[in-house]
Amino acid sequence: MATTAADAAAQPAAQEQQANGNGEQKTRHSEVGHKSLLKSDDLYQYILEMSVYPREPESMKELREITAKHPWNLMTTSADEGQFLNMLLKLIGAKKTMEIGVYTGYSLLATALAIPEDGTILAMDINRENYELGLPCIEKAGVAHKIDFREGPALPVLDQLLEDEANHGSFDFVFVDADKDNYLNYHERLLKLVKLGGLIGYDNTLWNGTVAVPDDTPMRKYIRYYRDFVMQLNKALAVDDRVEICQLPVGDGVTLCRRVK
Repeated sequence: MATTAADAAAQPAAQEQQANGNGEQKTRHSEVGHKSLLKSDDLYQYILEMSVYPREPESMKELREITAKHPWNLMTTSADEGQFLNMLLKLIGAKKTMEIGVYTGYSLLATALAIPEDGTILAMDINRENYELGLPCIEKAGVAHKIDFREGPALPVLDQLLEDEANHGSFDFVFVDADKDNYLNYHERLLKLVKLGGLIGYDNTLWNGTVAVPDDTPMRKYIRYYRDFVMQLNKALAVDDRVEICQLPVGDGVTLCRRVK
């Protein structure tokens, strides 16, 4: 699956604050599927309405609206992050890509629209039903032929890929948005599969901002459990000389790793 409902758990809807008499802005956006670390709802809405929604392809808009009706909608990639990924892939000229964690496929569609007609995406998720919810939008966009979807855990697929030397250093880009407790396991394998100069993107690396709060801060068990794995990843990437990194406050935090060794 493509992240978790942790964002909703950390900030229940009942705790959303509206602007008060002192002119303070509410701190969580009301949009379904919202994920932003910005404290100002008005500023986030400005970004969406000014530069994201006007440029959002119709197929991605349709998929976003379908996903918003799903009970796990907070697992989706945010619209601004989808736009970022689409632009990034075009900038690096990615052709052979991989996605670990698909959910309904919003980020997958952003990738499929960005890569060339003969580009490929190896997409893995444990839930085919969620993927098939968004598949009609992907098919309507005319990019379904680029996707090789595999249902099940990703680690066995990665290990199988590594058995063939031809796969080593063959991927241009990988986006990881799945089980946080396996991020470091994915990392070691992906560094062998991504080419020198290729990129790996890890999603949710700011974990709704909880990575920066004291350890004794009250939080739900689910949040705390995966927070530890996210923080382990962040610490490992910070000292990994095999990659150059850039951590961005887009969506729930995205860390880009460029393989240099």
